[in-house]
Amino acid sequence: MAAPEPGARVPVRRVPHTSVLRILVDSFRMFDPRRQLRQPVMFALYVLFFLVLAFTLYPRAFPDIARTYSAPYYLWITLILFFTLWFANVSTAIAEAQGRARAEALREIRSGIRARQILPDGTAAWGPADLLHIGDQIEIRPGEPVPMDGDVIDGAVLIDESMMTGESSPVTREAGGDRTSVLGGTLVVQGTARVRVIAAPGDTFLDRLIRVVEGQSREATPNELALVVLLSALTITLLTVVVTFVFLADSTGYLLVDLATIVALFVCLMPTTIGALLPAIGISGITRTARANVITKSGRAVEAAGDLDVLILDKTGTITVGNRLAVQFVAAPGVPETELLEAALLSSTLDNTPEGRSIARLAARRNAPTRRLEPGQFKVLPFTAERQMSGITLPDGTELFKGSLPAMERQGGVAIPPELRQAAAAASQEGMTPLVFSAQHRALGLVLLKDVVKPGIRDRIRELRTMGIRTIMCTGDNRLTAAAIARESGVDEFVAEAKPESKLLLVDREKSLGRLVAMTGDGTNDAPALARADVGLAMNSGTGAAKEAGNMVDLDNDPTKLIEVVSIGKQLLITRGALTTFSITNDVAKYFAILPAMFLATNAVPLPGIALMNLLGFTDPHLAVLAALLFNGLIIPILIPLALIGVPFRPRSAIDLLRRNLLYYGIGGLVSAFVGIKLLYVLLVWLVAVPAFAHVGVVVGHVLPLGGL
Repeated sequence: MAAPEPGARVPVRRVPHTSVLRILVDSFRMFDPRRQLRQPVMFALYVLFFLVLAFTLYPRAFPDIARTYSAPYYLWITLILFFTLWFANVSTAIAEAQGRARAEALREIRSGIRARQILPDGTAAWGPADLLHIGDQIEIRPGEPVPMDGDVIDGAVLIDESMMTGESSPVTREAGGDRTSVLGGTLVVQGTARVRVIAAPGDTFLDRLIRVVEGQSREATPNELALVVLLSALTITLLTVVVTFVFLADSTGYLLVDLATIVALFVCLMPTTIGALLPAIGISGITRTARANVITKSGRAVEAAGDLDVLILDKTGTITVGNRLAVQFVAAPGVPETELLEAALLSSTLDNTPEGRSIARLAARRNAPTRRLEPGQFKVLPFTAERQMSGITLPDGTELFKGSLPAMERQGGVAIPPELRQAAAAASQEGMTPLVFSAQHRALGLVLLKDVVKPGIRDRIRELRTMGIRTIMCTGDNRLTAAAIARESGVDEFVAEAKPESKLLLVDREKSLGRLVAMTGDGTNDAPALARADVGLAMNSGTGAAKEAGNMVDLDNDPTKLIEVVSIGKQLLITRGALTTFSITNDVAKYFAILPAMFLATNAVPLPGIALMNLLGFTDPHLAVLAALLFNGLIIPILIPLALIGVPFRPRSAIDLLRRNLLYYGIGGLVSAFVGIKLLYVLLVWLVAVPAFAHVGVVVGHVLPLGGL
């Protein structure tokens, strides 16, 4: 690889990667009320924290708490509420830090890049890449980074995209066709080309990738918004119930109301666990997608992938390997197999097409006789549109050809024996393509080419069916070939002889039936269907129009990646549902911890049945409240890894997933809360008995309240 010119890149100061200190700083910055207001549940907790803080520091401003005020008790509740809020901030900060670490690595890719701009007079001049505009022309050479996103308009280059995709093999980009797109920040390995800039500074693919993985452009998804509305409504309902309870208790005299305990009851019954982890779950879903080398333009696409009903797949390159491979030779009657194999090897050795190389490999494996041909003693007869055959002329004048049956009969004058016709027809029924070999207009036999189904694709299709997703294969092949591939791969439906607009019509048909649809594509003709689909996965090697139309871009150019994206989307939805179930069942246990404790207070009038609700056998009401509130806060950092990594996902039916969710996270949440609160209560009882701890309580009692009573 040639050395780049000195102006290709200038040194810049690198931004340090995300650190623990950065996470801590960000977590405290999130106490900004504008940030808290984004999550209504946590904002309610935010307001209650400052309310209890005011009770603690200035009790004289609230005469109603004088009868029950205890400085250490109020201080502990204030501290626990603060740490609950902080733990929620930490979960979001860690999730954002994961994306920020990748974003900082991506920034290093583009840092200091300069461009060789082609001026109107045809001369070239170096300048900062950030000053380029859409439509400007630049020249890229070996060893230099590509300054900006663009389309190759002249020449061809070999591009190393490993710094963005992780794929070590360079890719070809050339003028014309569907593989013209180059990304800013990638490296030119070989060749020189002129590129037209298609993105403005700050809006390149790399810039958008950075914004997505950092979470700057993340918007709440529809399901997430619906869950926020549900949690907000539940919080308002609980607030109404608690306020009504306080009013009735105060009016009837059955219960001496302590405002700090009422706040603790309300906080414990609020769905604070899922409210705290909800942003982290959404951000981590995008981060997991980015780790799979798929860039999504929004979290909506990831969530939609988890709700898909229909998956439209290309045959070539998605279900099959993309090239027809030779799988079998069939000799004509009276023709020795060795003669057929020798003719196949000679006519295909210099055929540089994937099919030709495949025929030569198969013939060599079958021990075809080899013949040494000196340069100048033979003539290659390439495939042409007029002849529709290819072959070679040997030194003795023998012409060896291969081609389809109609072409060999029409152009080559070859008489096809009935046995070969029957074998060719049977092969076509199985989805294979037969080619005829001939020598001096005499049919020697057939080679059967097959578009090989990718290993494991049938299992992946079965997994999708288990998840309730219907798969449709779309191919331009004839109906017989399409049916054979469909049977072998296990897809639910197929569309044969598809035209460029067939995908769009297919997407529209499925969406008109109320289904969520996903598809892949890489060409300009795929752009309308990609834009119309709920999940459109464009290939990075495709055209700029395809990448703009889709809401996801696969950096690895692997059409089967859509199946992996579906799994990530399912995992996102399952994680959110599991932690919501866990949070709600946790709240049930906290209810049975705090409510009996309120009636165990010294001045409370005993009510029938209250003792039966004291399932955990609490005797100290203040310690019972602190234990429940403390568990409510500590469960958040305990669940942060699960929110970031996601609940383990296995392809199952919806009813199986629901049953598993209720068993593991419903009953598990209920049991863990009872056990956790009881253990914390025992710990607090032991701490209160420790003299040093009691001394701290006395000191706090003297220092607080600052305003006095």
